[in-house]
Amino acid sequence: MIRVMIERKCQPGKEKQLRELLRELRMAALRQLGYITGETLRAADDPSLFLVISTWTTMDAWKLWQTARQRLSVEEMIEPLITTERKVRVFTEDYED
Repeated sequence: MIRVMIERKCQPGKEKQLRELLRELRMAALRQLGYITGETLRAADDPSLFLVISTWTTMDAWKLWQTARQRLSVEEMIEPLITTERKVRVFTEDYED
């Protein structure tokens, strides 16, 4: 299982549009093989900072979603709403040797 964290900084006044597009992405991800769950958070001290956390069964499932046409299409609509490049970090479970 992996967790993917995507951070986006929104332009002032565009938060509602971004929230709707992020919701659209999650609804599409629900139909993606390997998607388990996801949530969208906003920084308490900076409401323009959004964090999406999603859980996937495998890295391959995430990679497939990353290149999915529907996802890329929504990402194109998100681009003009954010002020910096999105930050993506993938985390795996930590197993002791």
